[in-house]
Amino acid sequence: MRRKTGEKRRAERVTASLPLYAGRRKGVTRDVSASGLFFETDVGYSVGNEVRIALDLDTPWGKVMLRSDGKIVRVQLHDHKVGVAVQFVDVTMARGKSRNL
Repeated sequence: MRRKTGEKRRAERVTASLPLYAGRRKGVTRDVSASGLFFETDVGYSVGNEVRIALDLDTPWGKVMLRSDGKIVRVQLHDHKVGVAVQFVDVTMARGKSRNL
C-alpha cells in the first residue's frame, strides 16, 4: 500500500460500519486497522485524550469482543457528526459478545 505524503497511518485500514462504545458514549466505526480506528459520534472529543473502546467483531471462528485503551489523535466535524481517530494503546480480545453493546 502506498502512503500519501504526510500519511501517518502505520497499518492498512478496512472500511467497516460497526457499533462501538467509546467510554459510555456510542458511535459507529468508519474504518479499522491493526493500529487504530476512526468512528463517528454525536459527542465531542479532544485530541490527546484517552478513551476506552469496546467493539464486537464477527470472525470466521465466531464473535470476538475487542477492547482497547486508545489515544485520540484527530477530531474532525463533518455533516453534524464528530469524526474521531483513535490510536490503539492496549488491545485485548476475548471470545463472545461485549456486555456493553
